[in-house]
Amino acid sequence: MVTVVSYTARPRRLLQALLLLIAAALGVLTYALVGLGREGELPADLMTISIGAGVLIVVLQIAVMWRAPFADPVILPIGVLLNGIGIAMISSYDSAVNKFTAIHAEYAGRQELWTGVGVVLAVALMFALRDHRMLRRYTWIFAVSGAVLLLMPLVPFLTDEKYGSKIWINIAGYSFQPAELAKICIAIFFAGYLVSRRDTLALAGPKVLGIQLPRWSDFGPILGAWAFCIAILVFETDLGTALMFFGLFVAMLYVATDRLSWLVIGAVMFLPPAIFAATLLGHVRTRFTCWLDPLSRENFSSCEQIDRGLFGLANGGLLGKGPGGGRPDMVPFGHSDFIYTTLAEELGMIGAFAVLMLYMLLVQRALRAAVGISDGFGTLLAAGLGFVLALQVFVVVGGITRVIPLTGLTLPFLAAGGSSLVCNWIILALLVRMSDAARRPAARRVDADASASPRRPQEVAS
Repeated sequence: MVTVVSYTARPRRLLQALLLLIAAALGVLTYALVGLGREGELPADLMTISIGAGVLIVVLQIAVMWRAPFADPVILPIGVLLNGIGIAMISSYDSAVNKFTAIHAEYAGRQELWTGVGVVLAVALMFALRDHRMLRRYTWIFAVSGAVLLLMPLVPFLTDEKYGSKIWINIAGYSFQPAELAKICIAIFFAGYLVSRRDTLALAGPKVLGIQLPRWSDFGPILGAWAFCIAILVFETDLGTALMFFGLFVAMLYVATDRLSWLVIGAVMFLPPAIFAATLLGHVRTRFTCWLDPLSRENFSSCEQIDRGLFGLANGGLLGKGPGGGRPDMVPFGHSDFIYTTLAEELGMIGAFAVLMLYMLLVQRALRAAVGISDGFGTLLAAGLGFVLALQVFVVVGGITRVIPLTGLTLPFLAAGGSSLVCNWIILALLVRMSDAARRPAARRVDADASASPRRPQEVAS
């Protein structure tokens, strides 16, 4: 017997078109204000930027209307707005560097190019991937691909070590961060692996110190993931990537099993390697030192980046200096690692919190798709991708504001970097595909025999 849950399913494509138009207009307006604030005149390429933004939102709108008509109308506009604000802030950094130093910077132009590449790949994925469940067939292929990508920076002729971390590779003169693509592959693998083993993982095992552990026979893959993250941390000296992947696995385990003990187990397992890194690895130890006391006279030279970032945050105040009115050139990597400082200095605390609200809304929409979708694989994948975005924002913003030690992760859509931007657009395409599956009328049919279950994600109205 099948029952149909009563709800209203509408495509809402007109709403998405309006939101895309507003998002693109706000991004272009911010870009124009940067030129006025820095040089007193509109940027010379403002018309080109406006036309390019218009073309991209038309392409996105047509792709969604054609391939994912029931998709959440808010996901893509948030991505467009964050991307547009990011280009404007990078342009402000470029103009400040060109005006006040002898260095020539053109990161904004590269970011615009990578934006086009990211949108094209996102649209191509929406056309090629008719059903997200097709990805489950290649669970172990994605596992191997993710592991290879994570290990590529350790290959001697590929590695491109920067600032103490081996997280980049260099191919034909172009730098690429494999971990950005690996996070998508690993999320797909985790979703496929856990959906087939969620029942065995949820079974009660031995109890240690009041914490219910899984059966030891099911604990092996978790220990393997833990060991792999330790290897990344030791050999690549990258605490942020290790934290992201291990946190992703633990969060998806919790979603799959509904057992809070997994969060406690994950925290306990990550603590020893974090202590090891903070005490024995010089690069990581320096970041912990700067986290604890960055402004002391002894640490000022080694903690100059975080110190300048804090001064930039303070200089913005409540309302900021206005687009183009700050001095992002005073902060090392004000276009990439510390772009949140650039944003806070020019848009103020209000603008900085508004951007955090956009991220929060994007993560909420990802979790909403996870709750509304009818298959376990889609639930885990949407939740995992949403958690990856949330964790990256927390780690980056937390590092800049000294909530946690600084790491090498990038702020999604805002920070300069082609690999990060393109991969985040791919994540948006996957979320659009899964939100379409969650909101379709056919996805709301549930088995009446299971209607008494306390956890019925497919019955939640979208």
